[in-house]
Amino acid sequence: MSITETPEVTPERARYYDKIQGQNLSPLWMVFNRLISREPRSDCRPHLWSYAELKPLLLEAGGLITAKEAERRVLILENPGMPDSGRITTSLYAGLQLVLPGEVAPAHRHTQTALRFVMDGNGAYTAVNGERTLMAPGDFVITPPWAWHDHGNDTAEPMIWMDGLDIPILQFFDASFAEPYGADEQPVTRQTGDSLARYGANMLPVDHAPDGLASPIFNYPYVLSREALEKMKSQQEWDPCHGLKLRYVNPVDGAAAMPTISAFIQLLPAGFASAPYRSTDATVFSPVEGSGYSMIGGERFDWVERDVFVAPSWATVTHHPESESVLFSFSDRTCQQKLGIFREQRLTDPS
Repeated sequence: MSITETPEVTPERARYYDKIQGQNLSPLWMVFNRLISREPRSDCRPHLWSYAELKPLLLEAGGLITAKEAERRVLILENPGMPDSGRITTSLYAGLQLVLPGEVAPAHRHTQTALRFVMDGNGAYTAVNGERTLMAPGDFVITPPWAWHDHGNDTAEPMIWMDGLDIPILQFFDASFAEPYGADEQPVTRQTGDSLARYGANMLPVDHAPDGLASPIFNYPYVLSREALEKMKSQQEWDPCHGLKLRYVNPVDGAAAMPTISAFIQLLPAGFASAPYRSTDATVFSPVEGSGYSMIGGERFDWVERDVFVAPSWATVTHHPESESVLFSFSDRTCQQKLGIFREQRLTDPS
């Protein structure tokens, strides 16, 4: 026997296997190379969702069900390799949420960590633990686990963002809890912008004591992220695989902004062809600016602004922007790093 071969099933062995099955037992040697594979095996498949096709469907849903009735009016981005699972990767969930003018998505809380990546509309709000933040395209907004949150739209235009949650991770641990607030909106107890002022200027209140593992900043405005990338590009220090890539961090300790999800923003110059790269964190991408295509596991995916595409674990990825482009992405990298299992590889051969 080897790690890649399964022993032959003889008549005697078959009778034995039938015998022990009645005792809720099974032989490891018959499934060893399925349980412990030489390289990652996943049902997750590379795929791209076109925003131009998704938006009309989302707006159509807006005419069928209210945000209050739905609790969250979301179209799940379901990976084609895992139908009916509610997953975009093995460990993560993603969906597009619509809040129409005048609507409120009711306040609730849950043990799942959530991110919002704003795609369309300007000026709607998310409220987290008594503070509201106004949202603009490209903003990265987080909801820490067990934090009260609601969403509202006081503007004249629909607001659409991508939700990313660690739902499958909590399902794996059987640790899901959720609770309604009891009213559509929670009371506003802090001024808009308070958390960014306290924690987002490379300073902390002198008596700050961390409350949980998530960042105390819950809106990372795109205008600031883009400014940082623009300043950095003048140095012309391009990583062969990533261009310029930054990770969103918790200012308290420099760790990922969320305890289970890592998020990133990267700039790719026009005509850049990234070197082949693969890693064990299946990753969800969404272009904020630009257009181009990415090769994922040998398949080509052409993308424009607001599209969403996914790269499975250990799939070779290259990016080919046709114009200067900015990509937002998120994955379970921080989980893997904490467990000591994250692996990445820079390749010279794209195959």
